[in-house]
Amino acid sequence: MLFIGITGGVGAGKSRILDYIRENYPCEIYLADQVAHRVKQPGTKAYEELVCLLGPEAVGRDGEIDKGVMAEKIFAEPSLLKRVNDIVHPAVKEFLLERLALARRPGGPAFFFVEAALLIEGGYLALVDEMWYIYANEEVRRARLAASRGYSRERIRGIMSSQLTEEQFRENCSFVIDNSGDFESSCRQVDERLAGVIVQNDID
Repeated sequence: MLFIGITGGVGAGKSRILDYIRENYPCEIYLADQVAHRVKQPGTKAYEELVCLLGPEAVGRDGEIDKGVMAEKIFAEPSLLKRVNDIVHPAVKEFLLERLALARRPGGPAFFFVEAALLIEGGYLALVDEMWYIYANEEVRRARLAASRGYSRERIRGIMSSQLTEEQFRENCSFVIDNSGDFESSCRQVDERLAGVIVQNDID
C-alpha cells in the first residue's frame, strides 16, 4: 500500500482530484480539516484539553467546541493559536497513523491518501511514501475562489500570502499534477502515476 500526501495552495482543486481518485481506485482518503473536527468532538483527549485551555464558555449548547468563540479568543490573544494547534495537530496525526496501521493489514486498500494545505509544514514528509503537489496557476486559483466561495480579492490575497510558494511546494513534492486547465488532463496525470504503481506491485 502506498501512503500519499496531497497538498497545494488554496483553490488548486485538491478536493476534486481526490473525488476522482475515490471513485476510481481502491483507497482510503482523509481530509485533515475533517479529521481535525473529529478529534475535537466531546469525549476525546483534544476536546478536554481545548476546554481547559479556552474555558467552559467555549463549549456551545450542543456540547461541541464553538468555532466562533474559539476564533474570538484567538483574535483577542493571538498566542492561543499555537497552543490550540499544539493540541489539535498531534491528535490529527495520531488518528491518521492509527487508520494507516489498520489500512496496511492484509486485504487493505492499495492507496492511503491524506490531504491538507499544511502537510509539509506539519512534518508529514517523514511519514508519506510520496507527496503530491496539486498545482494551478494563480490566476486560475483566484477565479475559482471568487466563483465558488465568493472570496474578495483581499481575502484571496491574504490566504495565498500565508501559504507556501510554488517553488517551496515543488521542492518538497515528488509528483506534480497540473490542474490549471482541462480536468480530463488532470485525471490522466493521476491515472498515469497510479497505474504505474499498480503495475509495479503486480510485478513484485
